[in-house]
Amino acid sequence: MGLRAVISRIYRGEISADIVGRPKIWYSISGLLLAFSIAGLLVQGLNFGVEFKGGSVFTFKAPNASIEQVRGAVTDGGVHQVIVQKAGGDWRATTESLTSAEVTKVKTSVSQELKIPADKVSTQVVGASWGGQIQKKAWQALLVFMILIIAYLSLAFEWRMALAAVVALVHDLVITAGVYAWSGFEVTPATLLGFLTILGYSLYDAVVVFDMIKEVTKPLGPTSKTTYSEAANQALSSTLVRSLNTSLVAILPVGAILFIGTTLFGAGTLKDLSLALFVGMIVGTYSSICVATPLLVQFKEREPKFRQIRENIARREQSTKRQAKTAKVRAGAGASGDARSDDAPSDDEPSDDASGGSAPDVRSTVTVRKVVQSGQRQQPKRGTRQQRRGGK
Repeated sequence: MGLRAVISRIYRGEISADIVGRPKIWYSISGLLLAFSIAGLLVQGLNFGVEFKGGSVFTFKAPNASIEQVRGAVTDGGVHQVIVQKAGGDWRATTESLTSAEVTKVKTSVSQELKIPADKVSTQVVGASWGGQIQKKAWQALLVFMILIIAYLSLAFEWRMALAAVVALVHDLVITAGVYAWSGFEVTPATLLGFLTILGYSLYDAVVVFDMIKEVTKPLGPTSKTTYSEAANQALSSTLVRSLNTSLVAILPVGAILFIGTTLFGAGTLKDLSLALFVGMIVGTYSSICVATPLLVQFKEREPKFRQIRENIARREQSTKRQAKTAKVRAGAGASGDARSDDAPSDDEPSDDASGGSAPDVRSTVTVRKVVQSGQRQQPKRGTRQQRRGGK
């Protein structure tokens, strides 16, 4: 079978992978990703931007300057922590909180070393209290989002689906935050918007899969020939291509912003948003398929209804195997019985008991041969129907 035929069958849903039946593989992958992410959060930590921890921001135009020259000019002004970014044609240097005299000193250093007027260097001082308010609002928004999600899924589906979806959401958040920690990208308000966006995207993917699972598993009953796991895997296979296509279409423009825009055009703060979206969409697609769905199946298989279905199917399979084995044994016994009946005497033949046991065994002294007639059979003519009735 060619590659094109295989892809066509996958798109039509004729080929399905046993995703639900292999939870240990997916849980192992998720465990490694979570361990990697938690290690990044503990070792590297998140690089919070000036909007969260406070500081001073210097913005100016220096078309002919490199990032090393800009960092050196700002550092020569007496600051210790400098983060330099290029947003379009502007340079943005973020430092720790500075006094008015220190800000003036930095502006003078930048003006002298980069050959730009001092009045062209704009400054902005952000207090730590404002960043603390942003963090508080972000946590509140996340908490409200989680509560609404749990309530919606519990009403629209059931609490087991809500729990599986929330576990997948936390899974996505931790992994995305870990990637941010290892990459060293600055966490800005745009990053928070990206986090909330990927939560909604991951939730949408999970709801699509759960809705199909609910529809497929609804007719299951005690006499069903399919377990909940098999039905859920069938539903997942029917939505798998749709999920992958949706994710691919969404990831391509985000990847363009992240890689092309950042490296070639200096996308600036857009890279904070694009990194969150890029990582979150990939992890969200994976979690809705390989984490939320197997977890939901494990929850549902513990219900008495679906446990009874599995037991009934296993009992019928054992009964079928037992019947097949019995039929095989009877067939073998029947064959041996026919072989023995060929040697037994018939009713027309005299037996040893009838002759008092003194007659010799005919079969032992006489060779019996079957004669098969060849040629035409010679039978008397029966005549016409009128002759048989007595007429002439």
